[in-house]
This record gives sequence, C-alpha cells and structure tokens, in this order.
Amino acid sequence: MTKINTLSVPPTDAEVEAWWAVQTAAHATDAAALPAVPAPSRVEVTGRLRVSSLRGRLRHWAAADGEGQAALLLFTERGNTHTAFLDELTVRPDARRRGVGTALWQRVRGELLAQGRTSVATVADLGGPGQAFAESLGFENVLPMAWYVRELGQDGPPRVPATPGYELHVWPGLVPDAWAPAAAVAHGAMEDAPSGDSDEAFQPWTAERVHSAQRLVLDRGGEITMVAAVTPAGEIAAYTVLVRPEPAGPRALQYDTVVVPAHRGHGLGRAVKLRMEAYAAEHCPGLHRIGTTVADENTAMLAVNDSLGYRRERGAGLFQLKL
Repeated sequence: MTKINTLSVPPTDAEVEAWWAVQTAAHATDAAALPAVPAPSRVEVTGRLRVSSLRGRLRHWAAADGEGQAALLLFTERGNTHTAFLDELTVRPDARRRGVGTALWQRVRGELLAQGRTSVATVADLGGPGQAFAESLGFENVLPMAWYVRELGQDGPPRVPATPGYELHVWPGLVPDAWAPAAAVAHGAMEDAPSGDSDEAFQPWTAERVHSAQRLVLDRGGEITMVAAVTPAGEIAAYTVLVRPEPAGPRALQYDTVVVPAHRGHGLGRAVKLRMEAYAAEHCPGLHRIGTTVADENTAMLAVNDSLGYRRERGAGLFQLKL
C-alpha cells in the first residue's frame, strides 16, 4: 500500500527538491510532443509550495517513496467554500499504473469530504494522462478551452496602433495606488467571461484584492506587468496582464485580457496586447513566446488572438467532479 505523507508547512528544502524532481520527470515524458513548453523551474515550484494562495488554504501530499504528489486549494472566499481546486496530481512516469495516483486521490477526496466540499475542479490537457485519470474518477469537462502561443520577434518590433481617446499605460509590478480602484472596476468586466458549468462563483474585485493578487506573483519569485488603456476621466477601459513565473525563462503567461463593455469595438484588446509585446521586446530580451488559455466559446478573444498571430498549441479543459 502506498503511504501518503503531508508536506511540512512551509515545505523543507528536501521536500521542495523532491516535488520539483517529480514534476521534471513527468514533464520529460508528458510534454515530449511539445518541446516549446518549458519544464517547471525551481523558482516557480518553490514559490507555489511556500507562498500561500490568497483565495484559500493549500494542502500538499507526497507519496513516501517520491513517486507522486498532489496539491489541493480549499477556497475560503465567501460563496466558494463549497468547492475546491485540484492544483496538481502528478505521478512519476516510472511509477504509473501501480496505484500511486489512486492513493493520492483517496487522500485528496478524504480532505474534500472532511471539509464539507461538494465539488472539485482541475485543469487538464486533452489527450494526456491527466484527462484520462480525471475522467476515470468521474470528472467532466465543463469548460473546453485551449492553449495558444505567440512567438515574439519573428515579425520585427510590434507596431502599436493608435488609440484615439485613450492613453496606453504600462505598469510593471504593482499597479500604482492611484489606479488600483479603476483596475478593480475593470476587473469586474471578467464576470461575463465564459465559465461553463463551473461551481466556482465570481468574486468582486477591490483595490486591495488587485494589489494582493499582483503581490502573490512577486512573492513567489515572478514578475507581473499590466498594460492599460485609460480615458481622460481616469477610467481603465481595457487591460492585459503578462506574468513571468520564472523571470529568466523563455516563456511568459498572459493572464486576463479585458475590454470593459462600454469601450468594446475600438480595437483596445488588440492595442493593449501589442503594447505589451513592445514592452517585452524592450525589457525582456530572454522572452521568446507568450502562452495563454482561451475558452472555446470566447469567440471575440479568439478573433483578437488570431489577428495577432497566436497559434493553437494544445487543447485543455476545466474538469469538475460533483462529490
């Protein structure tokens, strides 16, 4: 029988190294067909293990012999204490089909039930071992999506279009205090983003929450930059966010790209993305590509990304299980 141990809080150096080793081994096998997807760095792994999420309590478990591991986020936000997110369940390739994943899942499931959770979600690539294992447990794909990537520098410096009536601002790190309330209002436009049949409820944004979410990226060793289109009245009409979990790595993540409903139809989504690329070309010489996820039903953002040269990299889905 596989023995499952709970990691220390915070995890020790040895536990971090063992966790990283499992992820690296799994990546070498599972991402063989996607060589442009980098393996997780030690900086990223350490940050995620040692710096708690703002949205809830993290639980980490590892098989006693280092053959697998699981991470669970138990939401503590109002309206979401009934659900949770399975952030990781990874089994080392040479230990698969020996019951390690099942043992880890039983530990996760026991914690979910003990905490009164009625559902749990996770994100998995389509066609991979994650999807197969999730579906074997009864998870269903409630939000089909895909990863899209943009290769930087292939077409020379990006040309940022004019935005009459709007000024483009770039904010590395924390959004300036004076703009944080406007950023929170703009974040609220995400409420109409596709969410499928997810049990997770949308959370209202405040200036404090904006800063806390950005500070989490920084505290975990990453870099974050926001580009915003602002009006003379001080409103943020559109924005995009670039995150580098490993600042020295070749790949960044584009988080939210949002255009406030009243300002749609002016090309602002495209403009903030191109301004972000121009900033990256100047300040991030080691950055070669940007990856982002888009829901299949988000046709507006798919059209914007297609016009910019993003290509579909791999399918994915938000999988959910009712307990």
